Amino acid sequence: MAKNLFVGSLPFSVTEDALGQVFAQVGQVQSVAIIKDKYSGNSRGFGFVEMSTEEEAKQAIEKLNGYSLEGRNIIVKEALPKPTFTNGRGDQGRSRFGDRRQQRRY
Repeated sequence: MAKNLFVGSLPFSVTEDALGQVFAQVGQVQSVAIIKDKYSGNSRGFGFVEMSTEEEAKQAIEKLNGYSLEGRNIIVKEALPKPTFTNGRGDQGRSRFGDRRQQRRY
C-alpha cells in the first residue's frame, strides 16, 4: 500500500521532477506534489511524495530527512491524514442557525 510523506523546508526553486528524482533513489515514487500559493503560483516551501510501499517510505525518511537539496536541509516525515472540516458542531449541511430559522414565522 502506498504511503504519503510530508517534505518540508524545500528550496522555492525546486521542481516536482527534481524532487521525484531524489526520492526515486530510495524507491518507487507514485506521485509528487509541491504546494503552491494559489495567487502567485510560487512554491510554499513544502510538498508531498507518495512512495509505493511502507518499507520504501521508511527508507526515504531514514535516508532523506536532513538531505541537502539546493543548499537546504529538507525535512521528511510521515504525512498526517488530510483533515475533514465541519462547522464545529457536527451538523453538516445545516445553516449556522440550525432548525430555529426554519421554524420562525413572518
